Amino acid sequence: MVGRKSLKGDYCPSARSLDVIGDWWSLLIVRDAFDGLTRFGEFQKSLGIAKNILSERLRTLVSRGILELVPAEDGGSRMQYRLTEIGRDLFPVMVALRQFGERHLFEADERHSQLVERETGLPVRLDVRTQDGRRIRAEDTVILKVPEQE
Repeated sequence: MVGRKSLKGDYCPSARSLDVIGDWWSLLIVRDAFDGLTRFGEFQKSLGIAKNILSERLRTLVSRGILELVPAEDGGSRMQYRLTEIGRDLFPVMVALRQFGERHLFEADERHSQLVERETGLPVRLDVRTQDGRRIRAEDTVILKVPEQE
């Protein structure tokens, strides 16, 4: 089995981000955490993932600062997982993945879950804007790469 290459030292922010959160189980755990799941058993039931894999993914998400392990709110001896500020910063990523799926992976009349604003019930939409607030498309951008050192 080939070992996973670390992207921790890569010059690309996308590569470093994927090094932290780049497998689908981790993203599904984060999705469920945004949906209010906090307990190991809740994640296991929602995902149908093997306990050993879930344990490893949760341990990794905690070690990378995406989730934190805190005492359960009910005052018992159990612990629960909660998104950290870093983890909550993944919200736009999750919305972007959701919007991609809505646009490209469902038939026009096919039902699917929706992300809506709690207060109004209006669907949440994400668009990309420049620092001064203008909408921008991929073809309007360029990545300024770090020059290779000789």
